Amino acid sequence: MAADMIRRRVLGLLAAACLTACASAPAPAPEPDVAGITRLFLVRHGEKEAGSDPGLTPAGAARADALAARLRDAGVTEIWSTRTRRTEQTAAPTAAQTGLVLQTYDASTLPAFASWLLDTPGVKLVVGHSNTTDALAALLGADPGPAIDEAAEFDRLYVIDIDAGGIVRSRIERYGAPSKALPGASQ
Repeated sequence: MAADMIRRRVLGLLAAACLTACASAPAPAPEPDVAGITRLFLVRHGEKEAGSDPGLTPAGAARADALAARLRDAGVTEIWSTRTRRTEQTAAPTAAQTGLVLQTYDASTLPAFASWLLDTPGVKLVVGHSNTTDALAALLGADPGPAIDEAAEFDRLYVIDIDAGGIVRSRIERYGAPSKALPGASQ
């Protein structure tokens, strides 16, 4: 996992060196909504089947499609998922729609991953789990809100914007069909 992160950073540095070397050639204008900004979309995987490394239920697959629809015009530049069927299946419709390769991260190294996300501009989707998504939001400087209800909450979408000065603004949205009513939640 650490080797993957190091390889990505080296490739990023090589790409930056190539861009610097080619600076005299006119470059196409960057997409105005994506250039120089960091916007992160964090979600937990959709509803899952039972068992070890379960896939998505039909409701989870519908939620994954709803996520892709929600992010259709967001300018996503990277898609990240843990190495589990449920997270990869949640990210798959967005990857197919954008043509981006699904990249994986190790949830056991969240502080390092959060630091890397903060240091690299772009519009990124990160798919995780009930016990990692709100933790990652907090590591990024966002308000994580209440803990994600592991049994019932699948519709939380963190939208985290980080400006050039490092100021973090975040909000929690909902997407797809509403999750089952949570105990104590207002309807």
